[in-house]
Amino acid sequence: MRLLLTCAALSLMLSSCSKNGTTQSADPKACKSSSIAVQVLGSGGPIADDDRAGSGNVIWIDGKARVIVDAGPGSFIRHAEAGIDFNDLYAILLTHFHGDHAGGLPGLLNSGSFSGRKKPFIVAGPDGSETLPSTSDFLEALVGKQGAFPYLSSYLDDSDPLPQITIRNIVTGRDYLQAVNRLNDVDIDAIGVHHLEVPALAFVVRKSGKRLLFAGDQSFLSEAFVEATRNGRPDLMFMHNAISMADGQPRGLHRDGRSIGEAAASTGAKKLVLTHHMQRALDDKEAIISAIRENFDGPVEFADDLSCYPVIP
Repeated sequence: MRLLLTCAALSLMLSSCSKNGTTQSADPKACKSSSIAVQVLGSGGPIADDDRAGSGNVIWIDGKARVIVDAGPGSFIRHAEAGIDFNDLYAILLTHFHGDHAGGLPGLLNSGSFSGRKKPFIVAGPDGSETLPSTSDFLEALVGKQGAFPYLSSYLDDSDPLPQITIRNIVTGRDYLQAVNRLNDVDIDAIGVHHLEVPALAFVVRKSGKRLLFAGDQSFLSEAFVEATRNGRPDLMFMHNAISMADGQPRGLHRDGRSIGEAAASTGAKKLVLTHHMQRALDDKEAIISAIRENFDGPVEFADDLSCYPVIP
């Protein structure tokens, strides 16, 4: 009854309760009214077992969508629902090249080709390996002249009509934060994380003294990440809720609740947002929260698609 009453009160303020009992904005465009906010475009994982889009986030700054972090399948629809203007983007950041994180990029670039944009923008992601492409190779395979969608190839050369993509291949083997962007008063850094054998990144975005941390897919073996972000005190820290607390879970790929709590406590996060949900983790929600609380006592929220998280001034 208490939850129902809370929802009723919140609805008077244009809010509603999400399916997991946390609160989120009922208006997907509400992030536009905040000076800095993060909107979750896709809160799902790699399995199409619910109504969540694949992993994706957008950073709103003064009412404009400036930075995309991951572009999973289905997040293309959320771009429209959130009211994102492709012309406003500074950068698209890709944590790694699993399909649930980058499978929606072709649709996003295709949509952007209708925007009339001329100004260049950044696409940054990991370097490659023997089995996975670098960011430049990935884009070449997608929209290069010999790629899957060659009609979009002017993204990668100097010809009209499409804006030029500035590609950043971030070295994942370095144990320190690497600069991605220092333009438009938005600072973006990246650090490699351990995601089994997959080259993968976490991103730190800073604006006006505020800090956002996107941990990406990572395991408990991400020691460099922990050291590079220690005591950074991010205003918002986004971590992936992909495995349960049960034995036999793929802990070489993802952090479990206890490990999530340890990482959040190390950074001194002011708020922890869990996203990239898989059903096995959602079914074990109480155990995951209990495990997080062993080390982290700050606010914890479970994101849904289009959940909006303003950074409090």
